[in-house]
Amino acid sequence: MKKVEDKNAIKVKNVTKAFKLFYDKPTTLKERLVFWNKKKSDEHVVLKGIDLEIKKGETVALIGTNGSGKSTLLKLMTKIIYPTQGKIITNGKLTSLLELGAGFHQDFTGRENIYFNAAIFGLTKKEIDARLDDIIEFSELGEFIDSPVRTYSSGMYMRLAFSVAINVEADILLIDEILAVGDQHFQDKCFAKLKELKDSDKTIIIVSHSLGAVKMLCNRAIWLFNGEVQLDGKTEDVIDEYLKVCG
Repeated sequence: MKKVEDKNAIKVKNVTKAFKLFYDKPTTLKERLVFWNKKKSDEHVVLKGIDLEIKKGETVALIGTNGSGKSTLLKLMTKIIYPTQGKIITNGKLTSLLELGAGFHQDFTGRENIYFNAAIFGLTKKEIDARLDDIIEFSELGEFIDSPVRTYSSGMYMRLAFSVAINVEADILLIDEILAVGDQHFQDKCFAKLKELKDSDKTIIIVSHSLGAVKMLCNRAIWLFNGEVQLDGKTEDVIDEYLKVCG
């Protein structure tokens, strides 16, 4: 029997994510007497029963106000954290830019961090050697590539992180607001590269408050509100409805 190819890059099935909020333990006798019946922790539900399917080759934006669950959902897709309930299935090699400079060793040079970071994404030393010049050239870091990254500005961090991520040649790219950092020239360069990746049928998922960038890049938007999907559809339609409520 012929196997049917899965056209989904990512499936999110009935995903709920809750975090426990812990309170300080009483340290004095007075505090113990006053707070003896208080809970030591509460549960904060960030995502509530999310169901999504993202097709291969789609460029999708997750939008919503702060605290709506966008970044949490992206982290669940990368398996940095795991659902409290439900499951997420990814189909293809995945790379991510979730936190500026995450995974960089502060005392390593930019060049050393390229090897370290790319290895985390699954590249061999031979593969990194072959792409090293392209990564450095795209980053525009010049002689700073051999300086410790603790000396980098936030813009330089972003250049290095983005340059590594796009050269991993993954099937799925996840981005969380990182494009808001850096000068206009490099932002434009990043957008041009993302459009190139989009046209090559890569799957891209972006969390962003920049609705203009979302309109330019994404053919689909998902509006999250209080941990639930409020609306899912064509980018302009979803943004229009979002702005009516939150604009």
